[in-house]
Amino acid sequence: MAEAQAAYEERPRRRGRKVLIGLVVLLLVLAGLLVVADRVAAGVAERAIADQVKQEVAKQDAQSAAPQVQVGGFPFLTQVLAGRYEHISIVLTDVQGPVRGDTVSVPRLDVDARNVKASLDTIRSGQGDVVAERVDGRGTITYDSLAKLLDRPGLTLGEQGGKLAVTAPVDILGVKLTVVGTADVTVKDNKVGLRFNDLNAEGLPNLPLARTLLANYAKGISVDVPLPALPFQLNVRTVEPKPEGLTVTADARNVPINSAG
Repeated sequence: MAEAQAAYEERPRRRGRKVLIGLVVLLLVLAGLLVVADRVAAGVAERAIADQVKQEVAKQDAQSAAPQVQVGGFPFLTQVLAGRYEHISIVLTDVQGPVRGDTVSVPRLDVDARNVKASLDTIRSGQGDVVAERVDGRGTITYDSLAKLLDRPGLTLGEQGGKLAVTAPVDILGVKLTVVGTADVTVKDNKVGLRFNDLNAEGLPNLPLARTLLANYAKGISVDVPLPALPFQLNVRTVEPKPEGLTVTADARNVPINSAG
């Protein structure tokens, strides 16, 4: 009799555990579906923003590979409802823009947009403004592109000890020499200033005229190079020589990251 009573009491407990397990599984499934829906919605927004960024790049008479866009912050759907996004990361590769009739190559431009305002209708239709409170950009100008702008046959640029280094063949008083040295690099008004104040040439004739010719060569390649127009109204703040090229950092405030429709 006692065994029958215990079995009778055990059945409700088993049913209770099954119901609880079922609820847990259901909640997990619903959570998974919400996560999937959230990521799908984020993907749709990323593609829409990428299309608009492409238009913005074209406005600057520049070219690039297809923009890569990633919307940060989770959950995404709550950001959609609020019309404000914490962080949007944009990567542009193979960026090329005209300068003085030549093309300056930027292999990669990383753009971080913070506190971005965009209504649900703007994201859905692609019409309207997507405005970022702050935009930071970082890119690298190749030394080959920069050397072409200096227009000196055989001149090559690179990085040496954190400075911009130059190597170039020259003919001074009929003597073929190789000039080497470094430059001071500054930036102002979206122009990179190159000042080659420290050039030497092994075997340079010990004559005042030879030294004057070398100094004139240094002045000839000491120029202010205008940078190509950057998208998103980015203003260049710093330029630093790196092994891969001149690394440029830029920023902007309260700017559209799309072409208004």
